[in-house]
Amino acid sequence: MKDFDSWNKEKKSLETIGHNTLAFHEREIWWCSIGINLGDEQDGKNELFERPVLILKKFNNKIAWVLPMSTKSKEGFYYHNLDHEGKVFTVILSQLRLISVKRFRRFVRKISPHQFALIQNKLINFIRKP
Repeated sequence: MKDFDSWNKEKKSLETIGHNTLAFHEREIWWCSIGINLGDEQDGKNELFERPVLILKKFNNKIAWVLPMSTKSKEGFYYHNLDHEGKVFTVILSQLRLISVKRFRRFVRKISPHQFALIQNKLINFIRKP
């Protein structure tokens, strides 16, 4: 059973005390409070309902497209694995979403331009595929 009530309390807190602006950039990975969601949408974990996300497109200082990530390796057309110092993070291409900077918790790292280009190309092919 999903704990929507606890997430709702956290979301209210993020709205009132979250970052109004924050220095963030494309290619960065951040821990982000993405919450409790419906069905097969990716949920956050722990008391802050967090999940790592890759910033795909920054629109302004307040919103961005992000790709949620998993700390578990996954294979298939909908995923792209990143290896960082022996730890695998999986970018979940099918879970693209627009989020507010208020959800960002803490910076993890920035991926290489080469890895970012691979993810962009895979996402473009994913969108174009019938």
